[in-house]
Amino acid sequence: MTFQLPKIYPITDRKLSGLSHAEQVARLIDGGATLIQLRDKEASPKTFLKEAEAALGIAQPHNVKLIINDRVDVAMAMGADGVHLGQTDMPVDAARKLLKANSIIGLSTHNLSQVRAARTLPVDYIAFGPIFETPSKADHEPVIGQGQLAEVRRILGELPLVAIGGIYPDNVHGVLTAGADSVALISALLSQPPKITQNVRKLLEREA
Repeated sequence: MTFQLPKIYPITDRKLSGLSHAEQVARLIDGGATLIQLRDKEASPKTFLKEAEAALGIAQPHNVKLIINDRVDVAMAMGADGVHLGQTDMPVDAARKLLKANSIIGLSTHNLSQVRAARTLPVDYIAFGPIFETPSKADHEPVIGQGQLAEVRRILGELPLVAIGGIYPDNVHGVLTAGADSVALISALLSQPPKITQNVRKLLEREA
């Protein structure tokens, strides 16, 4: 499928924001977000499903797409718009067979070999990172820096590219200029919950 990534790709985090996924989604949508990933490494599948369904109820009337991190089972149960998979999650081919038609599948990559392998898979976008040091994931892969983004862009051709990891307002433009179509943001948007809507709006206006 042809998939258009928004420049700003928010990812939820209950621990960082202190808010439910639904409340985060509501604030992100108010700021102009059109694609949001729900990520929860701590909640049980039952709890995550319940929260994700509440978030979907907010997103759908606004035509905002919700992507579930890792959990293909949760995405299937709630009818999410897609999943984002890591290198150790369910294989892309298997997820594609299980999910509804036209589901969005994204895949994380952390080096050029993984990027080349991902290019042959039935994915809608590739995430590459961490670009910079990030506080949002304690066990992240080695920091890559934005210098490799041009090569990743060349390898992927027209396949959409999301840069992730340690991206903040002061380096968003440089990352996009280096070759990314979109930047995934967590701390930059969520660390001050009262400003979530304002943070999204400012970034979208700056990169319009």
